[in-house]
Amino acid sequence: MSGRIEARFCLDRGDFALDVDLALPGHGVSALFGHSGSGKTTCLRAMAGLLRAPDGFFALNGEVWQDEACGLFLPTHRRPLGMVFQDAGLFPHLSVRGNMKFGQRRAAAGAVALGDIAELLGIAHLLDRRPAQLSGGERQRVAIARALLTAPRVLLMDEPLAALDLKRKLEILPYLENLHRELDIPVIYVSHSPDEVARLADHLVLLDAGRVVASGPLNSVLSRTDLSTVFADDAGVVLETRVAEHEADDLTRLEFPGGAIYVSRRAEPVGTRLRCRIHARDVSLALAPASQSSILNCVAATVVDLAPTDTPGHMLVRLVVGSDPILARITRRSVEKLGIRPGLALRAQIKSVALLA
Repeated sequence: MSGRIEARFCLDRGDFALDVDLALPGHGVSALFGHSGSGKTTCLRAMAGLLRAPDGFFALNGEVWQDEACGLFLPTHRRPLGMVFQDAGLFPHLSVRGNMKFGQRRAAAGAVALGDIAELLGIAHLLDRRPAQLSGGERQRVAIARALLTAPRVLLMDEPLAALDLKRKLEILPYLENLHRELDIPVIYVSHSPDEVARLADHLVLLDAGRVVASGPLNSVLSRTDLSTVFADDAGVVLETRVAEHEADDLTRLEFPGGAIYVSRRAEPVGTRLRCRIHARDVSLALAPASQSSILNCVAATVVDLAPTDTPGHMLVRLVVGSDPILARITRRSVEKLGIRPGLALRAQIKSVALLA
């Protein structure tokens, strides 16, 4: 079937077993998320053909690369894919341009313009430098450029930011967002960082002990109350908003289908799309609008369900605001005091909004 990625792998190595059955979108960024040892990298390597699952199947938008039932297995060098690892793996004796041209050799002549990719990733001014002259973030951008210059039909990224310090991560994330917006090919992105997933992913797969715990659109998975132990203190959702107005008191109003929220003044012009992350710990609940409160963002919401968390005395409440889900983490005492139950209409007070752009 076209328009999606199908992956079924069953592999038992004695100390670790992988048993996954996935149908992922054939576009956008699909993130494989889980703790160390959950099977993320093993799954990615199987997709790449670097690891052969005896009972495996992999198809990209209708083109089958592996089907062990009929003895089909394309080796990695015959799969039109790009890969980026934690270590950039650049050739130290080649310049940035030389490293990029190495990737370009795998593509049809003129398929991808080196200059265009260099501009997209902000490395045009680095083309004559050697890898030793680059920062960690710059080296990773060159590695991504080299992978894209192979004209891949899918880009596989195995924790590309894991080896970088916070400063370098913040340096490279905007370029990854550019790829998200500009690429026409699907990206499979492995990460154990909730922040990276919230910022980049469209589709989220949760893995644990080699099995799929959950898979679906980003917010559908992030807002599930039965997965609170996976995200722990990072439980929360992502809102897709639009800059609606810059107000006189240095605040910017962001609109989304369920209402509006205010943040410190942004530089982006009216109409710009911005992705926001709202942590459950930063949402409180009230039965009526609070007129005497410093919390500016207060939206109408309806309770969908509740579940206990792994923190004694606390509950995770799933709400819907318009068509968007929001999570709130409150005490069990507050649940009982306010009579929080499914179907109850109330106000969600958002104490903090994290802009992911």
